[in-house]
Amino acid sequence: MFLLLSIVVGGLFAAGLYLMLRRSVVKLIFGLVLLGHAANLLIFTTGGLVRARPPLIPKGELVPGPEFADPVPQALILTAIVISFAVIAFAAVLVQRVYRTVGSGDVDELKATDI
Repeated sequence: MFLLLSIVVGGLFAAGLYLMLRRSVVKLIFGLVLLGHAANLLIFTTGGLVRARPPLIPKGELVPGPEFADPVPQALILTAIVISFAVIAFAAVLVQRVYRTVGSGDVDELKATDI
């Protein structure tokens, strides 16, 4: 399972980088989305995958059992999802404004409007 998730994370990073290097501003946004998902999946994978083990300490003990789910990566991912949603929403509004002003989503045409 760890190997499969590592391959998926690598594929998402590669696809996100490829889209960010394209000439379209919309593809840049989709590349940012893929990079955000890849980073979240990377944090989740490195946090360790444990099934059906809650991060609870049994009554009368001081530490949890040998295999337990670490809640810190899950909290980090939740925070990253909220922040990435705000960044993507801001970028989408920015792209809409650029498209209305310039009339195109091509990066080369954006450079031509600088004076």
